[in-house]
Amino acid sequence: MKSSPPVPRRRVTHPWLYALPGAALPNVICCHGRQYELLETFKHDFFAATGLYRGPAGVVVAKINRVTPLFGLPMEWAGRFLARREIRFYRALQDVWGVPQLIGPVGPTGFVHAFVPGHPLGRHEAVGDGFFDDLLALVRMLHARGIAYVDLNKRQNILVGDDGRPYLIDFQIALGGPRSLLTRCAPLRWLLAHFQHGDLYHVLKHKRRLRPDQLTEPQRQVVERLNTWIRLHRWIARPLTQLRRRTLRHLRAGAEEVIAGSDAK
Repeated sequence: MKSSPPVPRRRVTHPWLYALPGAALPNVICCHGRQYELLETFKHDFFAATGLYRGPAGVVVAKINRVTPLFGLPMEWAGRFLARREIRFYRALQDVWGVPQLIGPVGPTGFVHAFVPGHPLGRHEAVGDGFFDDLLALVRMLHARGIAYVDLNKRQNILVGDDGRPYLIDFQIALGGPRSLLTRCAPLRWLLAHFQHGDLYHVLKHKRRLRPDQLTEPQRQVVERLNTWIRLHRWIARPLTQLRRRTLRHLRAGAEEVIAGSDAK
């Protein structure tokens, strides 16, 4: 049994801004023939919508990638690609603590994973003494599998579990994996290594902000010595991010509807 596609619930001022028709997650989804009902929308942006559902496996998280056409051009192919790609990473990491268990696919562009009781890492969060040691160990386990997480600069991707331990979600832009060209092609392995170095840099950057008392001198040197790739990323990404945010604010300024999850970062 497959889940039905999301049904538009209302007219949206700029529907192309959102991954799903009607700018809303479906009220009911189906995974492995079992139905789950929507409890809450966490995030809804151009690429995907993520929300909390309840069903036979308890409370779970569903992520459904883009279906909405872009100015008349079909985009479900992109949603399929993103879903398959992220599912591949979750499957490769099922035996790694700190990565939610994959439950299964949802329709052509989505999937469900276990819900981790906790919250995103806060900007001024007082984490426990072992939090960053655990986070570094978790990231190094990913690296040992030939994977670079890439998106650790976003605190929202790091969950603080109710048990005080770190968890990683959202592998949308992760790179590598056992069968990846980045791990099998010698000339490209150095590129993967640079992204993995960036993972460690961002973990230590968060550690410097939240637990500077635990930062060792070698770790401090890593944070203070930005490599060329990180500088280039900042030079390119920050202006684009600011432009995107200003554009979205302008487009939404005249809209009367409130889209659940559209303000999530």
